[in-house]
Amino acid sequence: VYLRALVADVASSGDDQRTDPGELGDPQFDLVQSGWYWQITRLDSEKPQIRASRSLFATRLPKLAESGVPAGMGGARAGYGAGPDGRALRIVERQISVGDAGLYLIQVAATTEDLEAQIGRFEVSLAVAFVLLAAGLLATTAFQVSFGLRPLRRLESAVADIRRGAADRIDGDYPTEIAPLADELNLLVSANREVVERARTQVGNLAHALKTPLSVLINEAGGSDDPLAGKVREQTALMRDQVSFYLDRARAAARAGAIGAATEVGPALEALARTFRKIHRDREIVFPAAMPDLRFLGERQDFDDLVGNLLDNACKWAASKVELSLGLEPAAAGRSRLVVTIDDDGPGLAPDMRAEAMRRGRRLDETKPGSGLGLSIVADLSGAYGGALALEESPLGGLRAVLRLPAA
Repeated sequence: VYLRALVADVASSGDDQRTDPGELGDPQFDLVQSGWYWQITRLDSEKPQIRASRSLFATRLPKLAESGVPAGMGGARAGYGAGPDGRALRIVERQISVGDAGLYLIQVAATTEDLEAQIGRFEVSLAVAFVLLAAGLLATTAFQVSFGLRPLRRLESAVADIRRGAADRIDGDYPTEIAPLADELNLLVSANREVVERARTQVGNLAHALKTPLSVLINEAGGSDDPLAGKVREQTALMRDQVSFYLDRARAAARAGAIGAATEVGPALEALARTFRKIHRDREIVFPAAMPDLRFLGERQDFDDLVGNLLDNACKWAASKVELSLGLEPAAAGRSRLVVTIDDDGPGLAPDMRAEAMRRGRRLDETKPGSGLGLSIVADLSGAYGGALALEESPLGGLRAVLRLPAA
């Protein structure tokens, strides 16, 4: 920069005007042996004319051309030499011709320590500038991404509300790029509900079509003591139970596939408590004193069937007491599972018999009423919801049934 300023000054004024060091913008050129120097030498006169900064005082800068330093682009040279005080200098020089005004050698020099200090300060400033620039770019990018993804987060929340049963459809205004997706999701939810409703209707029609002929057969065979009639009654009753099981299973599977169904657990359990306390007056049936605010991610009828079958089984086998408790446990993907635990003080089951008890139609005691399908239905239906049924030993001495279901 200083060299270009001196070249411009000499080219414009020739030898008629001295260059004031103050115009170079650095007062160090005016301090004796400050480490910053400039020098202008006229080469084409018999006696070289020299102008120099005050910092050189009575000394002169060495010429790089005489030291064998080759010229670079534009005739400029750069190299090192000894300064007035013996310190190493970084020297830059250039030879220019100003026509009739003569031939000049212009030199600017500074100590290597000063140059390295300035370079270090420049590098620090540059690093700080780059860090600030990078921080600004990162902050701007983060803001843009956050702002751009905000509609997608709203859409995600709306879909989660539908899955939990808190909403029936996606509402709200969305950008033009996302609005078609929201509309398609609403159509998908509606189509799912229509499919489930048609499945329910078809299963109901099938149940009516099958149960009526079976009831006729049972009634016709009921009035006869003939062994054949007894066999017909036995087999038709078995057929009716099997038909009921598979129809219930198909109906439950259709309901489990519905999107957005959710059931308040408290009111459902209160209704079950009233029913079973009336049916089993000789049993002490204990429910939670205060019903927790929990929700089952599924149909109310399925929840009644699941818990009702387990309560019915416990009341049949209990000596005097049945106890129900509720809880939540963490599950995969940040979701929770509803845990329904039912204990009885009956005879219980040996570990090797518990899996057998959940087999379809398996009755471990023929003296107890029923078709043997209750636990099997609970296991199948809870599995359709992504849950599970486990049988364990109860602290009351009998059997503990642990039912895990998705929580809304």
